[in-house]
Amino acid sequence: MPFGDTSVMDGKLEFVRLAVQEGSNVSALCRRFGIGRTCGHKLIARYRAHGEAGLAEQSRRPT
Repeated sequence: MPFGDTSVMDGKLEFVRLAVQEGSNVSALCRRFGIGRTCGHKLIARYRAHGEAGLAEQSRRPT
């Protein structure tokens, strides 16, 4: 689990709340949270589009 000792959802919320602040360094935050930049930017986009609900685990089942 890349978000460490906290629950995954708590880690995602903390990450995006820090990442959407003015002047934040997404690359540094990704290193801090142990996630890839692609994943970090995906989380930010989902948060901006759907709020906290966008951070919930999504099915990987093909449609």
